[in-house]
Amino acid sequence: MTLDQLRIFVAVAERQHMTQAAKALHLAQSAVSHAVAALEERHQTRLFERVGRRIVLTEAGAVLLTEARAVLAQAEAADLALSDFGALRRGTLSVLASQTIAGYWLPRHLMAFHDSFPQITVRLGIRNTAQVAQAVEEGSAELGFVEGTLPASGLIATPVARDQLVIVVGNRHPWAGAAAPTPAQLMAGEWILREPGSGTRSAFEQALPRFGLAAADLNIIMEFPSNESVRAAVEAGQAATALSASVAAAGIEAGLLHAVDFPLPDRQFFLLRHPTRYRTRAALALARMVWPDGKA
Repeated sequence: MTLDQLRIFVAVAERQHMTQAAKALHLAQSAVSHAVAALEERHQTRLFERVGRRIVLTEAGAVLLTEARAVLAQAEAADLALSDFGALRRGTLSVLASQTIAGYWLPRHLMAFHDSFPQITVRLGIRNTAQVAQAVEEGSAELGFVEGTLPASGLIATPVARDQLVIVVGNRHPWAGAAAPTPAQLMAGEWILREPGSGTRSAFEQALPRFGLAAADLNIIMEFPSNESVRAAVEAGQAATALSASVAAAGIEAGLLHAVDFPLPDRQFFLLRHPTRYRTRAALALARMVWPDGKA
């Protein structure tokens, strides 16, 4: 079993398609098919089943996918450790961030990093808070940036910034331009929120007990996987939501959203890293940029 075979297997498993995996890897489809067949032949185990035009993982394939990702992450870490001796003249830094951070706070720091180290390639992925923490724990991302309350993990979390949550509604909502709603009115209203696992939703739900409210009592009519889809739905309807002030700012300025006079506590942005895995000089440099007064 080789690293190239594992890379090909992961590409096929993630796309559920031989041709698409071949295109992504810039390989001939026959080479991709041969690599998968060689793995199956070596271990006398089917890794994929064909369903229509697509293929899906077997139980054995799903097990191998988890292990293959971990092996490839370790191989990449070893490669980065060697290239790290080039004094930041080359290399790759893998970063994951939750949506609010990736869309509104982190880009300026990444551009400053690029200006200082233009030959370092930064790979930024966007996930929700729980997924970012899992990726850093597994080693598929060297650094993670998340907001709000962290899921239980053994990661080192360093606070690097603060953010304000606001409740917003669209023009047709009865709270638009009205007096602050009572806690009872908040519970009776309809809500559109981010999906469970997002930092924005977790921070909002954990703020409710301060007002004698329970997240389980919210009348949630929709859940969306992105800030933009939540904002657009609230602008178009008569539901409320809680968003970062940075996310809501454009809608408020355009007159499409109205901030509700119901103060929510601010929350922290955290930099996540694994306590024992090797940290490249690139990771250390970025950490110092986003938190110059500390030792992230």
